[in-house]
Order: sequence, then structure tokens, then C-alpha cells
Amino acid sequence: MELIFATQNQNKAKEIQKLLPSSIQVKTLAEIGCLDDIPETSSTLEGNANQKSTYVVENFKVNCFADDTGLEIDALNGAPGVYSARYAGAQKNSDDNMDLVLEKLEGESNRKAQFRTVISLIINGEEKQFEGIASGEITLSKSGESGFGYDPIFRPTGYEQTFSEMSMEEKNKISHRGIAVRKLVDYLASH
Repeated sequence: MELIFATQNQNKAKEIQKLLPSSIQVKTLAEIGCLDDIPETSSTLEGNANQKSTYVVENFKVNCFADDTGLEIDALNGAPGVYSARYAGAQKNSDDNMDLVLEKLEGESNRKAQFRTVISLIINGEEKQFEGIASGEITLSKSGESGFGYDPIFRPTGYEQTFSEMSMEEKNKISHRGIAVRKLVDYLASH
């Protein structure tokens, strides 16, 4: 089976392909010639995931899944949330985003946070959504070289390392995206 993953992010695509059985081949937007800037104007992760998968299905007539992920920080009332990618501005720079979070949490003792991913899968015109949550905390500084986004400042509950200090295999076992993708895989396997 071939599924289009509505992303231009090659890191995300590699991470997801590793979680899927070899019978499911993931293609990115670039691989189907979609270079469009797909709108993400919803105020929820669920809405943005749906917007992206619907756009691809309607314009390219293919089965597709899309995700939207947000980092939700207790002390910031759930921010950056749906605005995680562009928290520090439209340039979508991960270092700027992390710096802003660390700045806003300076002196804050409650550093609880969670990553939440919502996947919208549309197959044969029918949508199903899957959610994954990874709880943890925001560290005092960046640590680690791998991963992407906020990984260098997020330490999952029960672990000493940030997502960025873990191997992709370790991270995938416990990550928000890993949890949501396993739900997606279970669904695809049973249908």
C-alpha cells in the first residue's frame, strides 16, 4: 500500500517510515509533485491535520495522512501548542522557538509539558484521527544533537535524556508521534 504523508519535512517522513511495516510505503508531498504551501489556519491540532489531509486528497486524488504536533507547556497555558512551529516568528526557526520557550520559563518551577500529535488519515474518502501524547518537562537548557524541533529541551517523564539525546529507535518507542503512528498502523492492519 502506498500512502502520501502530507509533509515536506524529510526527518518526520523518515521517522514515520521506520514505524510502519514494509508493506506500507510512505511518500512525501515533494514526491508527488506537491510544493503547495498547504494552509494550516485552524486553532486546533485536529483541525490543522484535517486541513492538510483533505487538501491533498482533494487536489491529488490519493489516500493520505497528515499530522499536526504541538508542544503544550503548563506554565504557558498550553502554549506554544498549535503555533509550535512558528512560535518565535514566521521563519519557523527551531533554535529561535526553543530560546523563546526557555526565556519565558526563566525562574519558573513548573516545567511540565507534553508533546501532542494528531494524525488525520483519509482513505477512500473516510477520515479517522489518532492521537499520541508524550508527557515530560522542559529542561533548563538545550541538550543533544539528534531529533528536530523542540527535542533538545524536552525530557520525557521517567528518562534522564532529552528526546534529542536519544536514538531515533528509543525516541520512537515513547514519542507522541510514535504512539499516534502505532494507532494508525493498528487501524490499517485491521481494515
